[in-house]
Amino acid sequence: MFYDYAKIYVKGGDGGNGIVAFRREKYIPEGGPAGGDGGQGGSVILEADEGLRTLVDFRYKRHFKAPRGQNGMSKNMHGADGEDLIVKVPIGTVVKVAETHETIADLSQQGQRFVVAKGGRGGRGNARFANPVNRVPEVAENGEPGEEKWLELELKLLADVGLIGYPNVGKSTIISHVSAAKPKIADYHFTTIDPNLGVVRLEEGKSFVLVDIPGLVEGASEGVGLGHRFLRHVERTRLLLHVLDISGSEGRDPLEDYKIINQELEKYNPVLSMRQQIIVANKMDLTGAVENLERLREALGEEHEIYPVSAVTGEGLKPLMFRAGQLLEEIPETPLFIEEEGLKITKVAGGPPFEVEYNDDGAWVVSGPEIDRLAQKTDFSNEAAVRRFLFNLRRMGVEKTLREKGAKDGDVVRIKDLEFDFVD
Repeated sequence: MFYDYAKIYVKGGDGGNGIVAFRREKYIPEGGPAGGDGGQGGSVILEADEGLRTLVDFRYKRHFKAPRGQNGMSKNMHGADGEDLIVKVPIGTVVKVAETHETIADLSQQGQRFVVAKGGRGGRGNARFANPVNRVPEVAENGEPGEEKWLELELKLLADVGLIGYPNVGKSTIISHVSAAKPKIADYHFTTIDPNLGVVRLEEGKSFVLVDIPGLVEGASEGVGLGHRFLRHVERTRLLLHVLDISGSEGRDPLEDYKIINQELEKYNPVLSMRQQIIVANKMDLTGAVENLERLREALGEEHEIYPVSAVTGEGLKPLMFRAGQLLEEIPETPLFIEEEGLKITKVAGGPPFEVEYNDDGAWVVSGPEIDRLAQKTDFSNEAAVRRFLFNLRRMGVEKTLREKGAKDGDVVRIKDLEFDFVD
């Protein structure tokens, strides 16, 4: 089974906690703070590997968590960083955020890497909080949590030429003749339910990769038939061989087939409708083929090159493949990934640092990314750390905002899972 889609969960390692420690050495009765910082959490990194062909491995394992950083140690020793988790994916894998379907990476070169979940920063030990006013700080920070998200992985095959057309028009037979690929061939629709790749060798040192893309039907751009599952593979190709049943043996008009397939390509991605095509008039060995070929040439002969062939006998396939090879030398290769220099960085003005709302249960709820981050880094079992947390809230203006919104003595203030009494 060919797997070209997977949904996985990734989580960077949490940062290690900083610790509270003091120097305890002989002849130094009052040693200073010596708590080390926690280590950085490991990151989850996707790496393109030419040795992989499908996403089947992600059927059995879908959760990937990098190790956390070690906690800090006494004598100002920092905790070790967590090791990065390298996850191998096939070349041609497109990475999207599952929640928004936003594309964040296109891994199309051997060894190309992308960090999908960054590890959290380690917390600072108490040695980092020493200052002339507070020479013996008793506070340290917890490590920050690593990034976590669900991702969608889509595999788009890397091929030079794509065979497109309705089911049962002879695409699989063609690729079996011109390459070493051995697809399943039978006289019924959707025989091919997986894309087949084959290497076409023209002469010494000249070859190209041909992909047999399973049959498209009317409505494929909206998911009908095998729909989106295979249309994505067309995007990678530089040249399309549009295979038509020129004999009309299935009871369809080849000219109408041509129009419908191109309409579906345009609906899915307008760029595909502009991709260069060679029309392959297949099944020339059957009755009615000659008459339909004349109609096809009259209607499309000025727009496209038309090659009459018989996939069963192999007649006409050799000149077709050589012409495809010639055109590939003329068609420029389209970059399959965004160069780092081409990325545009847009600075977005941040929103308010926190929000205060009155809940139905009578509590004032304080929330926001900065508040959550501050709470995560605070060790609430440490009295000094709690005092520092409350001081930072006051400095951010939380206390003032609560007062302005009508909070009174004794009201409950909730921050994540923590509750405090408001004191005016």
